[in-house]
Amino acid sequence: MENKLFPKSYAQRKRRSQKIAFGIFSFLSYAIVAILFTILGFIIYKGIGVISWEFLTTAPTNGMTSGGIWPAIVGTFYLMVGSALFAFPVGVMSGIYMNEYAPRGKFVRFIRVMTNNLSGIPSIVFGLFGMTLFVNYLGFGDSILAGSLTLGFLCLPLVIRTTEEALKAIPDTFREGSRALGATKLQTIWHIILPMGAPNIITGLILALGRVSGETAPILFTCAAYFLPQLPSSILDQCMALPYHLYVISTSGTDMAAQLPIAYGTSLVLIVMILFINLVANALRKYFSNKVKMN
Repeated sequence: MENKLFPKSYAQRKRRSQKIAFGIFSFLSYAIVAILFTILGFIIYKGIGVISWEFLTTAPTNGMTSGGIWPAIVGTFYLMVGSALFAFPVGVMSGIYMNEYAPRGKFVRFIRVMTNNLSGIPSIVFGLFGMTLFVNYLGFGDSILAGSLTLGFLCLPLVIRTTEEALKAIPDTFREGSRALGATKLQTIWHIILPMGAPNIITGLILALGRVSGETAPILFTCAAYFLPQLPSSILDQCMALPYHLYVISTSGTDMAAQLPIAYGTSLVLIVMILFINLVANALRKYFSNKVKMN
């Protein structure tokens, strides 16, 4: 029996429109996955031939037309650790203040808008800022310290927003219950709120590291060396880095036929490094989620 309010033709058109919409969404999703695997397959096909133990553990030689990328791997690791040591404490404490202490109002909304705008600034602008402040004004020179602080500023908005959103997702009943039992606000945050928000916070922190590891423009102005086969001995030394090394061997040199395979191998190592960071983020997220559930 046909429904007078919803005729059969209307129901058929609705189902047909729904199927078309789902089909478009499914196609776009599969297309994105296909593009991702196409890019990965291309890089693996071009770069797997040069990957060897010698390539990963030796310095470049003959004007970077042979040898390995070990100094670039070490330099990238130093920059990631240095930026994390700056951005993580500052970002997490800022997120805690924004969500737990700052009074709700125009001031907090203004800070949140400015933080979002800061995350949208091109990375090359951060590089120019880092060169002006750390390299020239503070006198750090082209160094790991200057590069790490610049990259720390670059990922700071992401850390702040991730921390704030993680804490915002925790119901206020946990805060009220802890305070009702006599705990101070600081004790509530340290023993209740942070452990519950740890999975999302740590995931955001490690994803920020993943972004830092692939940036080229900021380190171009502050720390990256064109060719530096020896390892840095202090934080005031320059260093090689995988993104800048990839840029150099792909765009300059006298023997591009010999350099291009090294460029593909370097890009493969960089992709594997970022993939490993993302896998660690997912593993830590799952670990801390299970730990919170058990408690």
